[in-house]
Amino acid sequence: MKLLRVGAPGEERPAVRTEDGRLLDLSPVTSGIDGAFLASDGVDRARTEVAAGSLPELDPDGLRIGAPLARPGKIVCVGLNYRDHAAETGAAIPPRPVVFMKDPGTVIGPYDEVLIPRGSLKTDWEVELAVVIGRRARYLDGPEAARAVIAGYAISHDVSEREFQLEYSSQWDLGKSCETFNPLGPWLVTVDEVSDPQDLGLHLSVNGVKRQEGHTSDMIFPVDHIVSYLSQYMVLEPGDVINTGTPAGVALGLPGTPCLRPGDSVELSVDGLGAQRQTFGQA
Repeated sequence: MKLLRVGAPGEERPAVRTEDGRLLDLSPVTSGIDGAFLASDGVDRARTEVAAGSLPELDPDGLRIGAPLARPGKIVCVGLNYRDHAAETGAAIPPRPVVFMKDPGTVIGPYDEVLIPRGSLKTDWEVELAVVIGRRARYLDGPEAARAVIAGYAISHDVSEREFQLEYSSQWDLGKSCETFNPLGPWLVTVDEVSDPQDLGLHLSVNGVKRQEGHTSDMIFPVDHIVSYLSQYMVLEPGDVINTGTPAGVALGLPGTPCLRPGDSVELSVDGLGAQRQTFGQA
């Protein structure tokens, strides 16, 4: 299934996008798509109602698509997780996942405006595969156990400010947690629809110019390893999001470092997970 939230910011209602493109109101099943919904077998309950044909249809015309999850409990990110991206930044292949956290308040809808921070000269793009946790996880014993706690996948735009990230602190958080810096969606694709998360293409263009063209098979640490690894050091809760890294083609690694400016537009997609488009404005 494809789960999403539609409506004005702060007024989103849960919905399901069917295989034939219809939009169904999920409000009779839940008030929101969040950790509590995922933890209480909400996906199965929603699937039952869709199959029964009992959900009312929504008119999609003019409806804003918000982030598919209400504010995540946490966003855990893995840096330098694609071989080609590590190479373009001059970094060695990390022996263990490079882990950092991102403010959950950065999450916005997939078509919402992204704000370039005041004083920013190096705002950059990163298309990523996001993993959404569906069950509480601690000390998972290997890949199979990891796969069992994943609710689904989504597109994540891990927007970054490189000067803040790399020059202002030994930690990366300052350049990752600026407001609006994590468009998510357009929907959460449940795990049963993604046969292999290591077989997905990632694509990103800036002002119509192709910048990133990667593949999840190039990940240094695959999805199931990341989930299992993180569970050794933190408890993963339903509704948590894991950004799994970005392929080569970010501004940081390009000649002239063509960073984002107000008025620029970015389009990104991941095979089978939909597409996003944002216009950048000034904070």
